[in-house]
Amino acid sequence: MSVVDRPAGPTRRQTSAAAQRGGYVVAAIVNGVLLWLLAVEPGWRAVPFLTEDAAAVVPLVGASLAAGIVANGVYVLVDSPVVRAVGEMVVTGIGLVALVATWRVFPFAFTDPAVDWEYVTRVVLVFAMVGSVVGIVVALVRLVLALARPASAAP
Repeated sequence: MSVVDRPAGPTRRQTSAAAQRGGYVVAAIVNGVLLWLLAVEPGWRAVPFLTEDAAAVVPLVGASLAAGIVANGVYVLVDSPVVRAVGEMVVTGIGLVALVATWRVFPFAFTDPAVDWEYVTRVVLVFAMVGSVVGIVVALVRLVLALARPASAAP
């Protein structure tokens, strides 16, 4: 392969293990901050367009964030394709449950009549749910491929 034939950016194998682990730490920290903002300070009640019905959804959103923290912590310790694929399926699955609950409860009260925010929000929720299903399928395929790969061929 000549220089002209190579892809532009770094490939997965060119990314250092330290950089990957650093990314996992950053992701865990971001999820931790979001969980803190949701559950502690200022809390979900500070969001003006959320109704009290959001109380039914907040634990699921919190569980999704907590699962992301745990998964990224595990990835820091064990960075294997099998572990990442399983973690991605679990975290995305919990997120999908939270999205479906949000769709069903729909804990939003929009007051701006100039924009149909309910419609916009429902469209975003549908895209997020479809993306989650696709993400789960992709992670499942990656898991099957990682399990099918001989141990000596693993990166």
